[in-house]
Amino acid sequence: MHKTSAWPLALAYLGLVVYASLYPFEGWRDQGIAPWAFLGAPLPRWWTWFDVQVNVAGYAPLGFLLALSGLRSRRTRHPVLLATLAGAGVALLMETTQGFLPRRVPSNVDLALNAAGSWLGAVLAWLLQRAGTIDRWSRFREAWLAPDARGAMVLLALWPVALLFPVAVPLGLGQVFERVEEALAAMLADTPFLEWLPVRAIELQPLVPGAEMLCVMLGALVPCLVGYGVVTGVRRRAWFLLLLTLVGVGATALSAALSYGPAHAWTWWTPPVRAGWGAAVLIAGLLLPLRRRGCAALALLALALHLSLLNQAPTSAYFAQTLQTWEQGRFIRFHGLVQWLGWLWPYGAAAYLLRRLSRPDAKPPAAS
Repeated sequence: MHKTSAWPLALAYLGLVVYASLYPFEGWRDQGIAPWAFLGAPLPRWWTWFDVQVNVAGYAPLGFLLALSGLRSRRTRHPVLLATLAGAGVALLMETTQGFLPRRVPSNVDLALNAAGSWLGAVLAWLLQRAGTIDRWSRFREAWLAPDARGAMVLLALWPVALLFPVAVPLGLGQVFERVEEALAAMLADTPFLEWLPVRAIELQPLVPGAEMLCVMLGALVPCLVGYGVVTGVRRRAWFLLLLTLVGVGATALSAALSYGPAHAWTWWTPPVRAGWGAAVLIAGLLLPLRRRGCAALALLALALHLSLLNQAPTSAYFAQTLQTWEQGRFIRFHGLVQWLGWLWPYGAAAYLLRRLSRPDAKPPAAS
């Protein structure tokens, strides 16, 4: 049986699907009708291609990952069928549960489109397997990556998706302190426990350009060092650094275009950001020969400094308005898929790095 990253990725994506389907988790109530009554409802008179594409595309990755995990692990003889049934079952459960939420409307059309998306994703995985693409990926993985690369691969695959969530500072994932503080204050309002919350001596201060540059540098270094921990060979690490930089810049530009409009896709590329990203690439180049355990230790240190700096700064009113647009506008489902990734990716990376450092050291990467 072959270990594959597809299964943990499928579980992570399943969690995002659940969040996107049930967001904002408020106003649960019983309407007095059967939860599955929507199955026999008339077809809607109004629909848009955007809704069709979102419902199909939203479940295609789930079907793809589930089928791929079955193909790679060889645990089943019918991975496409099982992946399609699993995706359709998840969609049925989500649509049924939406009947208890006032801001969500269950739909038999959405259910059919979700099931179709799962089937398309599963068929794509099967076609890639038949074409030999999966086997070629296996050979590439064995040549380029360490045997225990699964956790790092999941993190690196989720990183560009997490970057789509708008952030106050480029690459500033994990800025949750202010939101957590406000949420706790609202939760404990009118209770004696409100006095238990620590009171800050001074208000959070905006980042100066030098601190912003440092945040960008650390934010770019962390995924790079995570990748160095599993990529074997100095030359391969150099190619990985180039690819990661291009993906990071592209995902950040796409996030800005989605948030502020295509005309503002590069407004974030300011002198502090350029200096920080350039410094990160330079440092990452110097660290190419570093041993895997050293990469994990430095990544954990950079992550701690990054989160400490970032969470000492407030979010601007303009940025808060942007988040409100994402949360209440047409991006509600898309936002649901990336919001928690943007918040929690650094903390998941910290857990992975701590686990990596708790294991015995491995052989250094071979030179190439």
